[in-house]
Amino acid sequence: MADTGAVKAPNDLVELGRIVSAYGIRGWVKAQPHSSQSTVLRAAPVWWLCPPASPLRGASNTSASTEQPQLLLSRCTPHAVKQCRPQGLTVVAELEGVLDRDIAESKRGYTVYVSREYFPQAKSDEYYWVDLIGCQVFSEGKKMGIVQEVLDNGAHAILRVERFVVSPDLPTDSDADPIPMLDAKGRPQEVLVPFVATHVQDVDILKRRIETDWPFDL
Repeated sequence: MADTGAVKAPNDLVELGRIVSAYGIRGWVKAQPHSSQSTVLRAAPVWWLCPPASPLRGASNTSASTEQPQLLLSRCTPHAVKQCRPQGLTVVAELEGVLDRDIAESKRGYTVYVSREYFPQAKSDEYYWVDLIGCQVFSEGKKMGIVQEVLDNGAHAILRVERFVVSPDLPTDSDADPIPMLDAKGRPQEVLVPFVATHVQDVDILKRRIETDWPFDL
């Protein structure tokens, strides 16, 4: 069992899920993973829980180190994971310090963070969804948009890409700051790109770059 005494929150926390309810009468909690990649949540020896009122909770799952880290660290508390197992599409766990159902119920709505240290090495053709978020998407060398979220349709992942304005005046693969493409109401335009080999030719996590041939102007 991991020892959380006097442990400071690491700066590589990643949001992986949310407590949705208590489970049973012995203080277990039920967590809803943010994606089908719940293996890390089940395997991590420590969960960092952040109250639901936290302003850090955004629309996408991002690394805690990119979202006001000092405020996050001051709000999150560590809980060693005594036992954990899958329960349908959710994960149930016995956490250190959560001694009964009342305490477990009080954790409803808390966000679950896990240190990146506990992420197993991904295979060469696999990617953690959290790593895809924030990657810029290119097509024929042009910067088309940025991944804001990764969705799951049951068969494969889908990238929700916020569009950029593609200007013919900019050189191919320009480093100039991109301009968001807006609709008539001033809202960002989005495209859903299937994350499959047929349409995604290359993913470079280090360069934060994804190459695709998906038609953006359908």
